[in-house]
Amino acid sequence: MSSLDAGFYFIEDENVPMHVGSVLVFDGPAPSYGDVIRLFVSRLEHVPRYRQKVKALPFHVGRPVWVDDDHFNVLYHVRHTAVPSPGGEDQLRNLAGRIFAQKLDDSKPLWEAWLVEGLEGGRWAIISKVHHCMIDGVSGTDMLQLMLDFQKESVVPEPAEWKPAPQPSTLDLVVDGVRDAVVTPVQHLAALPALARNLRSLNEILDFGKSVLGSLPGTARRLVTRAATSLNGPIGPHRRWVWARASLAEIKQVRRAAGGTVNDVILTAVTRGFRDLLEKRGELIDGMVVRTMVPVSMRKADQHNELNNRVSAVLVNLPVGEADPVKRLASIRTQMDDLKNSRQAAGADVITNLSNFAAPTLMALGSRTAMRFPQQILQTVTTNVPGPRIPLYMLGRPLVEMFPYVPIASTIRITVGIFSYLDKFTFGINADFDGVPDVQLLADGIRAGFDEMVALAAEKDEQG
Repeated sequence: MSSLDAGFYFIEDENVPMHVGSVLVFDGPAPSYGDVIRLFVSRLEHVPRYRQKVKALPFHVGRPVWVDDDHFNVLYHVRHTAVPSPGGEDQLRNLAGRIFAQKLDDSKPLWEAWLVEGLEGGRWAIISKVHHCMIDGVSGTDMLQLMLDFQKESVVPEPAEWKPAPQPSTLDLVVDGVRDAVVTPVQHLAALPALARNLRSLNEILDFGKSVLGSLPGTARRLVTRAATSLNGPIGPHRRWVWARASLAEIKQVRRAAGGTVNDVILTAVTRGFRDLLEKRGELIDGMVVRTMVPVSMRKADQHNELNNRVSAVLVNLPVGEADPVKRLASIRTQMDDLKNSRQAAGADVITNLSNFAAPTLMALGSRTAMRFPQQILQTVTTNVPGPRIPLYMLGRPLVEMFPYVPIASTIRITVGIFSYLDKFTFGINADFDGVPDVQLLADGIRAGFDEMVALAAEKDEQG
């Protein structure tokens, strides 16, 4: 396990299950449970990790390792259920919220999939959970492609025979762990010049350093801006999960009128959602921000089939205290341009990789302590995972929509995940059940944010 993957594993507890997830909705009729099982079994040979479980070393003398589960049973991981009548969106969201709130069994491979029948209109769904220590958003999208087809005709091959590899003894793992604790820091020390080797000249190295250092004053200003810290707080064991929708056409319309990227427009709509939430609570003040972490994929084109985490992040202030949506978009656009120019995502990735120097025991303690230490810097996480622009099918049934689930942790009670598929964007908003009973205000506010920007864009088009 890498240091980042191990960190996701170490910080989990009963109130903080660290899996990512999704709900995929299909047009009917629903396939049989047996057909779904056969589909999963036929694909498992392409994802060996899905038959492996985590084995932690005594006293964490080494990082956890992946070993084959010699009692693997696909019927445990692929489950079958139905929603109560009328089978609408509320019933599906409530079911998914309960499933997502449940911690995966760490004595088994860390994933589950649920076939859900009974949706109105003859539709059905797949609810998927995969632990964050084995997958990130981008590789998660890649994994879906193994279960989904690009054409309606579905061919399910006969599964290959599988035999679990013998598990190494605890003594061998301890010896390897001790060796790893000594050798790995040396290897990463030797690898530090890799960034310099990738930059073609001394001038480029100096430019990189100047751009990062030059951005520090702006970063400091963002960190000291008054944030809506009332959104932070302790997390309980239950979840509220809601969603919102937008279309690519309306985002393009806003971009033509006001500029910015697709992500800028999306973050501006999310800003409106948090503004409405705080305003209804009576906590909104001028100049207030909601500080969000925006993960950035560091995955290269040849790394899309690797089951691990290759992700960095930047911090963005969502200007919830600004009443004018045009100024909100301009503020976010300025911040994102500054972050891109300063290469802060690359710098954060270097800092993350420095945790490879930490002895595994200290990393375990450090990860857990960091996530439990009260912090007021971040209020949310907003992650946008691009999906395919062409139709997908499962067992001959067309995929209609998919909604993401991003875990909450530490004192961050709300996360916003975004998927794109075909010409649609879907938002999965995850919140602590007790701390955010009004999370629907956030979802409705996101939709209202798109509506107000589209109206302003249309007005500008009419004016010529």
